[in-house]
Amino acid sequence: MSALSRPRVGHIQFLNCLPIYWGLMRSGALLGVDLHKDTPDHLNDALVAGDLDIGPISLVEYLRHADELLVLPDLAVGSDGPVLSVNLVSKQPLAALDGARVALGSTSRTGVLLAQLLLEDHHGVRPDYYRCPPDLSEMLLEAAAGVLIGDVALRARHEAPARGLTVTDLGEAWRDWTGHPMVFAVWAVRRDFAARHPGVVKEVHEAFLRSRDLCMSELDEVAAAASRWEAFDAGTLANYFRALDFSLGGRQVDGIREFARRAAARGAVPELPAGGPEFFVR
Repeated sequence: MSALSRPRVGHIQFLNCLPIYWGLMRSGALLGVDLHKDTPDHLNDALVAGDLDIGPISLVEYLRHADELLVLPDLAVGSDGPVLSVNLVSKQPLAALDGARVALGSTSRTGVLLAQLLLEDHHGVRPDYYRCPPDLSEMLLEAAAGVLIGDVALRARHEAPARGLTVTDLGEAWRDWTGHPMVFAVWAVRRDFAARHPGVVKEVHEAFLRSRDLCMSELDEVAAAASRWEAFDAGTLANYFRALDFSLGGRQVDGIREFARRAAARGAVPELPAGGPEFFVR
């Protein structure tokens, strides 16, 4: 890529995105991009504002800004069952949360809406929600339950039993409820950037796919390396990476449609066009 076309690319600083970026470090592809590392909420805002050209975006924010974005094919963060790192941690059963305070972690958009759909539409309860930083101990000082995503959610999952807390894996709960995989984030490109630089977008997209495939073929080695700087052992990380679904095929797109339908019914997002998400065509 030429310096003039060096795209501004977002990178979520959570373990769940390590498999997408691992191979980029190995191949030197990162030299061709201007990489911006941040939390999901900040990356969402940057892509929508035009401060990034390409990057991960939560499903909710994609649905809210689909007219400005194109989805990169076959690339997402989701699960077809337990996701392990998008959790509702509670002091009491979910059916007992009617009127109770529920803390919504500030870094999450899709996870918190999924929790609201599950509590209200599936369990029939109407909690009192509030937003706060994603710190479980602080959340549970004031709330009966909290929604966490990413590395803090993975840690909370391991700590909860010793604290007498119940963990509801929201990826697993969604699949049990609807039969669909859950997609939490997609990779998207701004339409205006794709129109000006389709070749650059194609190169970045293909580099992401190669990176993901390389990482998944060497997953135990990646987990062992990551465990040297993370708070989790290699086995825990390998199990986590295997639980995640980084693909975006027909079943995942059907899951997006179902989530969008339910979210639109409560006015949280615009209705998705009948054709579903619009993809960048290489």
